[in-house]
Amino acid sequence: MTDKRIENLNIVSCKRLITPEEFKRLLPVSEAAAAAVISGRETVKNILERKDKRLFVVLGPCSIHDPVAAMDYGRRLKALAEQVDETLYLVMRVYFEKPRSTVGWKGLINDPHMNGSFQIEEGLHIARRLLIDLAELGLPLATEALDPISPQYIQDLISWSAIGARTTESQTHREMSSGLSCTVGFKNGTDGGLAVAVNALKSVSHPHNFLGIDTQGRVSIVTTAGNRYGHIVLRGGNGKPNYDSVNIAKCGQALREAGVCPYIMVDCSHENSQKDPALQPLVAENVTNQILEGKSSIIGLMIESNINFGNQPIPENPDELKYGVSVTDGCIDWETSERCILDMHEKLMAQR
Repeated sequence: MTDKRIENLNIVSCKRLITPEEFKRLLPVSEAAAAAVISGRETVKNILERKDKRLFVVLGPCSIHDPVAAMDYGRRLKALAEQVDETLYLVMRVYFEKPRSTVGWKGLINDPHMNGSFQIEEGLHIARRLLIDLAELGLPLATEALDPISPQYIQDLISWSAIGARTTESQTHREMSSGLSCTVGFKNGTDGGLAVAVNALKSVSHPHNFLGIDTQGRVSIVTTAGNRYGHIVLRGGNGKPNYDSVNIAKCGQALREAGVCPYIMVDCSHENSQKDPALQPLVAENVTNQILEGKSSIIGLMIESNINFGNQPIPENPDELKYGVSVTDGCIDWETSERCILDMHEKLMAQR
């Protein structure tokens, strides 16, 4: 029996959510979407194991707020992916959850109408419908695994997941990642140090037992087998980049000494571009040159890209939002993105 004098003192309300099982019955995965997910996961794993010598590039908006624009971007990306398939494997960035340092819009799942109404169940429906539609284009998809409950609702459609710099040190996220079905990239800490991410890679590869939910939404003891496809993502930190050849070499050595996956992905955004989206292509060019010079430890890149350049504040009336412009971190526009990817492809083809 609840004693209202001593518990839930700051809880305003609790609303029961549709179970993952019911949710997936309403929005089932088609054969075409499932085939894209399976192929995407297998390809990224093969790249990590160096069975596939291509780079994989996670490319797309900082966050998704407009499904129509996201589908527009996805169609463009699919056409570009076919052009560069010999050297690059493009994975679309489809981020629905955004960590906040203090407060702010937490993403499409949390507040799909961007007005503080927090229609989370509707946000989950919009997110899953979009993931299915994008997967049916034949695109592999990437997201940030932030909330420990939401994977039961959408992770079956994801080929690669990220754990952000703020949550890499979190035991909850390490445990959750040990049970994810896809490859997971752990970003280095916000201070730029490697220790937090290296420890995360050690943790995620081992089995864990923790509290979670099952497909029927019941609180359960979850037991995982461990995820051996974790790897590091360098994103800079403490105001400094860490994608240069010296930092790449130091990171590779630290990974080998720790006995974890020795391969490195570079995030061209955040401190690696001094938080200026226009500098991302220069980071990609530098990393490409390192690969051409023999840095075989680099297996992937991440680029924040949208249809149009920059970012915009969320207006009081969401109908006033500019089309294809980020509402979180600034992104490069599609034309710049396409040129950046094609330049990488041409250089890598020349080396072949």
